[in-house]
Amino acid sequence: MTAIREPRGATGPTAGAQTDRRITPGDSSSPWIPLAEEPRYQPPRAAIDPDSTKSWLRRAMPIVKAHKATFLTAMIMSAFGLILQVQIPQLLGQDALTHSIVLHRGMAGYVPLAHYVKLVFILAVVAGIAGFISRLFLMTTAYKIEFDLRNIIYEHLTRMSFPFYDRVQSGQLISRANSDIRSVQMYLTFAPNILVQCGIALVAFIYMLRINVPLACVAMSTMPFIYVLGVRMRKSMFPVSWLIQSRLADVATIVDENINGVRVVKSFAAEDQQLRSLAKAADRLQWAYIKDADLRAKFTPAVQNLSQLGLALVVLFGGYLVVHDRIQVGAILSFSFWIVMLQAPFQMLGMLIMMGQRAAASADRIYEILDEKPTIYDRPGAIDLIDCRGDVHFNDITFAYNEDGPNILDHFELRIRPGETVALVGRTGSGKSTVARVLPRFYDVDGGAMVIDGHDVRDLTLDSLRAQIGIVLDEPFLFSMSVRDNIAYGRPEADFADIVAAAQAAGADGFIRELADGYDTVVGERGYTLSGGQRQRIAIARTLLVNPPILVLDDATSAIDVQVELQIHDGLKRMMQGRTTLIIAHRLSTISLADRVLLMDEGRIVADGTHVELMATVPLYAEVLAQADDVEPGQIPELPHLGTGGTD
Repeated sequence: MTAIREPRGATGPTAGAQTDRRITPGDSSSPWIPLAEEPRYQPPRAAIDPDSTKSWLRRAMPIVKAHKATFLTAMIMSAFGLILQVQIPQLLGQDALTHSIVLHRGMAGYVPLAHYVKLVFILAVVAGIAGFISRLFLMTTAYKIEFDLRNIIYEHLTRMSFPFYDRVQSGQLISRANSDIRSVQMYLTFAPNILVQCGIALVAFIYMLRINVPLACVAMSTMPFIYVLGVRMRKSMFPVSWLIQSRLADVATIVDENINGVRVVKSFAAEDQQLRSLAKAADRLQWAYIKDADLRAKFTPAVQNLSQLGLALVVLFGGYLVVHDRIQVGAILSFSFWIVMLQAPFQMLGMLIMMGQRAAASADRIYEILDEKPTIYDRPGAIDLIDCRGDVHFNDITFAYNEDGPNILDHFELRIRPGETVALVGRTGSGKSTVARVLPRFYDVDGGAMVIDGHDVRDLTLDSLRAQIGIVLDEPFLFSMSVRDNIAYGRPEADFADIVAAAQAAGADGFIRELADGYDTVVGERGYTLSGGQRQRIAIARTLLVNPPILVLDDATSAIDVQVELQIHDGLKRMMQGRTTLIIAHRLSTISLADRVLLMDEGRIVADGTHVELMATVPLYAEVLAQADDVEPGQIPELPHLGTGGTD
């Protein structure tokens, strides 16, 4: 579900285009209402139990219970079909069937053999139908559980804060949202089914006891050994299963980084180097798989074949009982069928143990993500930011990305009045982009306060805060969909006329119409089928369409040539009217959009004034611009629309 935010108090050519709803300024009773598309799918019915002290299986039980109707139907039909199958050996072992085979037609006690054939056929057909229904409902449950788990993880990831993504590799997240979920899903759905099949051994054992107690004990004598081997197998395989899932994630990370960074790889002709890195990770994964295969080869044959040893003991001891007239031959036939029936479930027992260990390892990896709490969240009692005027105050802010790292912002102080446009200039690494990140509370400041309209942003709800702030980054991200959808990402319900107006204001309409399918042209991954300047203009249009009262342009025109930039300045200036705008700039042409210019150095504002004033009085300002635009520090360049007389 894509959230669409309704800005308050915005002005400009597209103001009010989103909705007919109006809120009277100063009317605090008017709530902030997020607009949204109707969800196409139902949200997960349950969530993972947050109690980390419980076992992984107990924590996952709410997901299974949410689908108990289909799951129990699958288990009941599975048990019913297996019970019918158990009846077939019971039928074949009856003395009457033996008599039917050895006696002649017309003799006393003769029952036609066809009668037993029909009974066996009917039992087999009904058992087959029950098995089909069981399988159908079981697979339905499996896919529903997988759907819920994947959505739970994705929803949690959308709530996580920027510091989380700064330290977590995307390949790890992709692996946990795919292969780890599949491991957990398979165990949650198929393990109970295997246990039901093994549980039929109890029914068969009861039938055996009714025929002959000693022979029944002999038939089941191998089961305790199977249990002991299963426990040892489980303990041995768990660390290897964890290692496999971890190294699968390492491989996924390398592949993900190479695909996303393919242009960098090719530009440095580093294909062989990356292949070696992938081969090294694959070798480590192969070692884990081989270790897993060794353990399975060590335990699985014993687990699977001990039941066959039980069959041999039944034939041996049963033959002795038949010879001494203790039981009939039909009893041995029934026992043999039951033992053969039990072989399949007990053969799957080894697979169940393997699945269980892999699922446990995968679940722990998933819970590592789900147990991670966002560091940026709504405080209790947080209020919505409505009727935003755009009064922005960076109040003595101190901030560092790491606890032990240096301060990026050091007692940073800045006040931007409503409707004012300010350009922030400084060397690379001076903290300009960090200013743009603390404004919408992507990160919480360590000291001081980020204040908007007199409210500390930590006292505002995140959704309402970020709905009022539009940010265009220097490296815009476009989605693999049409140009129209990319521009309308923040307002999917926007009219096409509004989309075109935003594109025109951003200087993008011309080149968009020249594309193969115009606004319906699907861009490649991350928009790489477009030039850097084209991507930036689409990103600007995307932000302008949302029409936020506060606008941040973080070097948003760095990839646009100066001539094109000048062409879109008129559109940008119209969009900035009545809107608080912070421009992080390097170019002289971009600075021309600002009412005043601020020079930043080492995390602080060191100069404030017009371009001409700073050029005349602050040598560092001239030096920064010289480095950015290749201008001699002693020269005073004339800005477009500024000349030498200050702002126009």
